[in-house]
Amino acid sequence: MSVQIAPSILAADFANIQQEVTMLNESQADWIHVDIMDGVFVPNISFGLPVTQAIHNHAKKPLDVHLMIVNPDQYLSAFREAGAEVLTVHYEACTHLNRTIQFIKSLGAKAGVAINPHTPVDLLSDCIQDLDLVCVMSVNPGFGGQKFISNTFQKIARLKELILAKNSKAWIEVDGGVSSTNASELIKVGADILVAGSFVFSSSDPKATIKRLKDSFPSAQI
Repeated sequence: MSVQIAPSILAADFANIQQEVTMLNESQADWIHVDIMDGVFVPNISFGLPVTQAIHNHAKKPLDVHLMIVNPDQYLSAFREAGAEVLTVHYEACTHLNRTIQFIKSLGAKAGVAINPHTPVDLLSDCIQDLDLVCVMSVNPGFGGQKFISNTFQKIARLKELILAKNSKAWIEVDGGVSSTNASELIKVGADILVAGSFVFSSSDPKATIKRLKDSFPSAQI
């Protein structure tokens, strides 16, 4: 399977959400990344279950739901029912992470764990074999359009080493500040899935921008 592009719908025009989702359906995007923020775990509020369900009603591509919330266990079933095919929780928000991962899998979704920029990769050592995805935050979570944190490259490389050492099949997703200027290098050091929000939706031609991202690593494979 080729490298995946997952545009973040958080950066879309919510006055025309159906049109935006249709555009993604017609583009070379692979997933639709859905950021859920509660104003507690991160200093911003995005949207919740009704909007996720509305996106799902029009989407023809998998919903990659990123829960930036406290107590995510309370909402996993509901977001799965709303259409999430990938459910990602934050390491920093889960007291009993293994139980949360197993519950996501019991719902029939792919299980992901996100780590903030300050969280060491090696803290995932005990659960990496159970994960389908690790989301490496390359900006501080909460707001789109932030500057990419350059230490992310080393972090991805270390995560790739851990995945190989533990014989894990987890994908590496990168979220924040992704653009055509760093996409190739991110793939080179081990990223499998690129989340791009403002870079896609703020462009004059989002579909062409997604294609340009794809074309920046035509031979990369995961």
